[in-house]
Amino acid sequence: MRIAFPERLRARLRRSRRFSALVAVLALAVVGLGGYSALGRAQPAVRQEVLSVTGVPEADGTPVKLDATLYLPAGSTPRPAVVLAHGFGGSKDDEAADALYLARHGYVALTYSARGFGRSGGLIHLDSPQYEVRDAERMVDLLATLPQVVKDGPGDPRVGFTGPSYGGALSLLVAAYDHRVDAIAPQITWNSLGASLFGQSASGGRGTAGPGVFKKAWAGDFFGSGSSTPGAAPGAPADPCGRFAPDICAAYRTTAAGDGTPAPGLLDLLAASSPAGVLNRVDAPTLLVQGEDDSLFGLDQADANARGIAAHGTPVKVAWYSGGHDAPGTSAETAQLRSLTLAWFDHYLKHQGPTPSTAFSFTKTGTDLSLESGTVSDSTLTAPGYPGLPGGAAPRSTPVRLNGPEQTVLAPAGGYPAATTSLPGLGGTLAQLGSGSPALGAALAGPPDQQAVFTSAPLAGTVHEVGAASVELHVGPATPGTGDATLFAKLYDLSPGGQAVLPEQLVAPIRLTGLTPSGTDVRVALPGVVHDFPAGHRLELVVSTTDQAYQLPQDPRGYRVALAGSSTVGVPLVAAASADGGSTDLLWTIAGIAAALVLGAVGAWVLRRRRPGGGIDLDPELADVPVAITGLGKAYGDGFRAVSDLGFTVGPGQVLGLLGPNGAGKTTTLRMLTGLIFPTSGEIRVFGHRIVPGAPVLSRVGAFIEGPGFLPHLSGRENLALAWAATGRPEADADFAAALEIAGLGKDLERKVRAYSQGMRQRLAVAQAMLGLPDLLILDEPTNGLDPPQIREMRESLRRYAATGRTVVVSSHLLAEVEQTCTHCVVMARGRLLAAGPVDELIGAASSVHIDVDQPARAVELLTGLPGVLAARTGSDGALVVDLDRIRPAVAVKVLVEAGLAVDRIAPRRRLEDVFLDLVHEG
Repeated sequence: MRIAFPERLRARLRRSRRFSALVAVLALAVVGLGGYSALGRAQPAVRQEVLSVTGVPEADGTPVKLDATLYLPAGSTPRPAVVLAHGFGGSKDDEAADALYLARHGYVALTYSARGFGRSGGLIHLDSPQYEVRDAERMVDLLATLPQVVKDGPGDPRVGFTGPSYGGALSLLVAAYDHRVDAIAPQITWNSLGASLFGQSASGGRGTAGPGVFKKAWAGDFFGSGSSTPGAAPGAPADPCGRFAPDICAAYRTTAAGDGTPAPGLLDLLAASSPAGVLNRVDAPTLLVQGEDDSLFGLDQADANARGIAAHGTPVKVAWYSGGHDAPGTSAETAQLRSLTLAWFDHYLKHQGPTPSTAFSFTKTGTDLSLESGTVSDSTLTAPGYPGLPGGAAPRSTPVRLNGPEQTVLAPAGGYPAATTSLPGLGGTLAQLGSGSPALGAALAGPPDQQAVFTSAPLAGTVHEVGAASVELHVGPATPGTGDATLFAKLYDLSPGGQAVLPEQLVAPIRLTGLTPSGTDVRVALPGVVHDFPAGHRLELVVSTTDQAYQLPQDPRGYRVALAGSSTVGVPLVAAASADGGSTDLLWTIAGIAAALVLGAVGAWVLRRRRPGGGIDLDPELADVPVAITGLGKAYGDGFRAVSDLGFTVGPGQVLGLLGPNGAGKTTTLRMLTGLIFPTSGEIRVFGHRIVPGAPVLSRVGAFIEGPGFLPHLSGRENLALAWAATGRPEADADFAAALEIAGLGKDLERKVRAYSQGMRQRLAVAQAMLGLPDLLILDEPTNGLDPPQIREMRESLRRYAATGRTVVVSSHLLAEVEQTCTHCVVMARGRLLAAGPVDELIGAASSVHIDVDQPARAVELLTGLPGVLAARTGSDGALVVDLDRIRPAVAVKVLVEAGLAVDRIAPRRRLEDVFLDLVHEG
């Protein structure tokens, strides 16, 4: 297939120094996004065998069978093996994609469902050495019997282990207990499960040696995902323990029903399931991957694992990426980490390639892309080695002085109201909601009387935090009889305009016992993050008494909190960090171009080559339905489930808002909707056609997803022309005039895109998506970077577009914009559907408004009995209160104004924001 570029653009591209490299990367991006056999070379054949492996019997002698799949590469030469373990609540199916990848690269890959999960028998013991670890050793025994696996000795297969979270801890534990394991690559996992679930960030003071604050939200999520009993007969009594082992179940239930103090024996059980106590036995070279957006297992857990393993001379490499349990990383990062893991195993299992570098890599989000000087600013940075380990520089930090007097903070009775900083699977995504609405951000932070606040002076230069900052505090009781303290420390980035951002929404829990009236000094380790505090911003340390994710004291109390020691916060730095690998921003620029090719040129290629009436998967009953999604699911190789069992439809002429915080699965859903990635379950139909990469119906779809992607050295007009040329369709069909009117860039349309602001790029991207006036328009966060007048113009443009009978799907976390722009709404959180329907219905039948009117009594008479008004009354403040039944307040206001009453103000009592927060907390 040849793309006919306009000759003027072709000449400009030839003159670019980067044209050859750009075309090469573009070709790779197209193949990577679509995976078409027509565009990429054939993959080696892989043979799969489903096995039933005998596991360790339960304590009562009940036999256990483990469901496994063996992936065998082509050929008869013995190969090294890799065992892939899945995350908690998952199954072997979650690791299928990575297993195929490894098999195609010459490994025997083995996946299996851990006991208590999937189709495997047995009970969940939380990676117990007696059960799950011994099961893993039996997998090694199985590999030792296979002729397809290379052996290092009798009964000793050459084998690696990898897996995320639950599977990551298992990788560490089996390497400690079975020295036949030759290399491991654990991901986003724990060092101490007890320390993770009972967080303690304070040290050095009175009462800091005991367990910390119970992380009840995550613990409940853990228990809930393992408490179902597959195969239970309908109507059978529910088993409150599900598939958990009795000792684990009893300890959790006792802890959850109490004040958060660990049940007797629970910490011993968690310690046995923790790598912390056996790291001195790990001699398998270890690649540790940890997520920066993770309120379950923070960067401190990977830090402890790295130091514990390296202390005994075992090679260790550490890599941080932008995702974690609270959000997936980018597709570019996923590809990088997969390649990194393959290189690790290639060296230590195949004995191929140079010794892998032990350079420390981490991801910095929000960096800028600049091609002005021919260089690319990268979001993936490296240092020669992990700080404090062999090859790495000594850890260092910069002190930033804080100011503020001693303050008294109050803890409410019952622990409510409480701050909401992180919830399982949401975590840092709540920061996006707070940044979109300062009022909502303040509400999430909790009441002011629960917070002690200490602030720095404006920063003279940017402070680059990489790791965990620390601060010294003095804490004492403010109410008689208070002998213990539960507090939460968090470090905000405060802009000159007063907007406070909490990096990744991470907090440091503190629990102190045995407090005396004089109090105690403690050193607090704040959460590990990667964040730039820009010049002119302030560091704001907040110490609060509540956090909804943790178990809180039920009795009211107060504390005195003050700075101690040097009154500074020590911000960790990583020296000599430099750009490494491909730029995330550049990759997504290329991905944006590749998406245009996938949606346009490849779709046109399929249209030209198909036989009339042949090979098209069409449901005639849905031919007039723009979008129909049923049972949609997407799971990634690291065990993260981005979307689960999603279903909704979008009708003609609708403007549908896909609403949810970042990490809810919105973008993943849109990428599946446009055929850029495959779902792992369910289906999507657009105008009745099943969506697959290159589906012909995609020629009726216009989209931009995950940010605009343009060639920065071309003008806005040239980028639009190039995008349309890539579709292979006649120029007359583009309707450039309508698109340029939408862009509203005027003379700026002739400027090079690299000089555009974020708002200008967004407007150009929407215009590009509207080229050809597609029947279905899909926009991912289109108002990002726009100022209020531009947002209003965008809102009106989308409404006009839908009024022609076309359909618009818009994802957003800006609740007010969805309410004002969209006719219908789908609310998602943690990859699941929470609610769907017309916006008016979601706001509710009992929506109410306050109306300031000069004659309230007369207004009550006029509105009582009006269709759509449930009740009208005068409130205690003298304002008119009107309860509405699926009508907009404007209807009531019109009646009042036409009767000659003066309406001064109208304020909704229940808005989409309220509905959203209710749904998220319930979901």
